[in-house]
Amino acid sequence: MQAERHRPHTCIVVAAPLTLKAFMLGHLKALAGIAEVTVVANFTPEDETFPWPADIARVAVPIARPIALLTDIVALLALTRLFRQQRFDLVHSLTPKAGLLAMLAAWLAGVPLRLHMFTGQVWVTRTGPMRALLKSADRLIGRLATHVLTDSASQREFLAGQGIVAARKSALLAHGSSCGVDTARFRPDAAVRDRVRRSHGIPLDAIVFLYLGRMSRDKGLLDLAQAFAEVGKQYPQAHLLLVGPDEDKMHASLTDAAADSAARLHFAGFTDRPQEYYAAADACCLPSYREGFPTSMLEAAATGAPAIGSRIYGITDAIVEGETGLLFEAGNAQQLAQCMGTLVSDAGLRARLGNAARERAVRDYSSVVVTAALLEYYAALLAHRVDQGNS
Repeated sequence: MQAERHRPHTCIVVAAPLTLKAFMLGHLKALAGIAEVTVVANFTPEDETFPWPADIARVAVPIARPIALLTDIVALLALTRLFRQQRFDLVHSLTPKAGLLAMLAAWLAGVPLRLHMFTGQVWVTRTGPMRALLKSADRLIGRLATHVLTDSASQREFLAGQGIVAARKSALLAHGSSCGVDTARFRPDAAVRDRVRRSHGIPLDAIVFLYLGRMSRDKGLLDLAQAFAEVGKQYPQAHLLLVGPDEDKMHASLTDAAADSAARLHFAGFTDRPQEYYAAADACCLPSYREGFPTSMLEAAATGAPAIGSRIYGITDAIVEGETGLLFEAGNAQQLAQCMGTLVSDAGLRARLGNAARERAVRDYSSVVVTAALLEYYAALLAHRVDQGNS
């Protein structure tokens, strides 16, 4: 007599709980319908107030984002012990540090399905021994994982070309992205547009460029400020709104780089309502030096805002040049200024690009589409595992 099928048990590991809140919440709710789901992160007491799904188990493990040898060893031991005790069918990791620790612990514990999602490579902008170390860590993740997901087609090609993971071992969810975009939450909203502009002292008829995300040098923000300085000379109606935590303490240097246009440079800090800032923008900018698949570009697209981005892997998947936005060579502030000037001076082009961007976001990248693709991917992996266990 065949043994009764068991309900698969899966574990998702990240470093920061914010990753779960921002990118995985919809996935978790859907996955709970086909498997028992446990999430592991560096939870703190403050995270207890968040409305987590009731059927998702949470385990706190001190996974630090930076290299911290003692803390990393403690986390590795805790993960290995957890995986052995729970006997998960599948362990799924996101972000570099969580990926390294989770894949190594899952391998040591004999977890049969080890899945990692690559969402961008830290080492791309590094040099010397640190680049080699971080690149080796990604290569180890790729070898320890039994399956790999990437969040963009160009990142998949890049990883294969760099010898991190073979293309045959990696896959893509739907058209790309790790989570897609909630196209009901992120949408055009004229009333919100006016309210946000008034709150920052921005004229309602201004042309507003938006950057939303972590304020760090890897994001190319000094290039953006320099480009805005040039654009502002010719177009006094142009404003630049920067939204996000200032991780690299860039406020002063960005103000200096904006030069005579600094009076139209606005800082908003962290927000838990990004959809309102996208609705307030005429165009969004991402001059980054490294990306996986930038969710910010999908969120901008869903609100009908055209995008300007650097021509690097990941961003070239998120922006269709000349159709949903404009691209420039990473680090070239002059080209960036030209793109910004083009959008300031051509309202018709802004409208055409923005409309096409929203249509593409709704059609190919809605969170419903990406979650369905992840559910299908999980179901195939877990069904094969359960069939093996009951054969």
